[in-house]
Amino acid sequence: MHRAARMRNDAAHTPRGTPLKRYAWLSIAAALATIGLKGGAWLITDSVGLLSDAAESLVNLVAAVVALYALDVAERPADDEHAYGHTKVEYFSSGFEGALILVAAVAIGVAAIRRLLDPQPVTDLAIGATVALIASAINLAVARVLLRAARTHGSIALEADAKHLITDVWTSVGVVVGLAAAAFTGWEILDPLLALAVAVNILHIGVSLLRRSAMGLLDTSLSNEMRTRILDVLDEYEQRGVHYHALRTRRAGARRFISFHVLVPGHWTVQEGHDLLEDIEERVRTVVPNSTVFTHLEPIEDPVSFEDTRLERK
Repeated sequence: MHRAARMRNDAAHTPRGTPLKRYAWLSIAAALATIGLKGGAWLITDSVGLLSDAAESLVNLVAAVVALYALDVAERPADDEHAYGHTKVEYFSSGFEGALILVAAVAIGVAAIRRLLDPQPVTDLAIGATVALIASAINLAVARVLLRAARTHGSIALEADAKHLITDVWTSVGVVVGLAAAAFTGWEILDPLLALAVAVNILHIGVSLLRRSAMGLLDTSLSNEMRTRILDVLDEYEQRGVHYHALRTRRAGARRFISFHVLVPGHWTVQEGHDLLEDIEERVRTVVPNSTVFTHLEPIEDPVSFEDTRLERK
């Protein structure tokens, strides 16, 4: 089978039949709602902790808009200029989100330090805390929907957005706890100190997302779990006298790419080798969904076959 035709057949196995942009729209709606709620809570309480929480929701909004665009591009079919599809654009989305998170962390840290130097009393704690917790409930509900969709469809952009929302939930809960502690103890310094803790937490998330995005752009191999699935399939064929080597894997957004060489007796006909490769590729696509599989057939008796394992051939 011609390689381009085989890739088109592989693409037919993708589970991403449902447009994922609707989940990004859900994230945008949640961000707008939580910005309004948290912003109102900050105005009521004048808490720098709640201000930091609202700032993070603003980052969520911008990130959700970028994710919407990325998902729109990622869902486009392969074309002549992008023969491997457009799914890798999701890494740019998560990387942009990571950069925005770093900016938000710096802004929160600056505001917290200013409040440390000039502590202010927190007012209307009950109202502010209630509003913040309602916003957190919205974020948690949306995050669970996004995370489920991300796992089902293999979307890095949705997964990053979901995990960010979940972190936002924990941040909001922490802020409310800090406000309560400041109100009951009278230590106004607890509010900006907690805001600084939030900034450090957000900074960690931003660095983690940037690292994850960079690793994706560097064509990192599939997880050990997925590689084990592939090896289990290939080992079954090896027990039948069919050998393999030069296994390479990488991931580009939701799509996984797998390549390896298959060594068979040299007296096999082209049809026998073709049928074997079709069977192996189908088995691999079954255990690793949403994957494109490349194979290369070689005669097991030829010593050159065993030298052809490096990415850069001499």
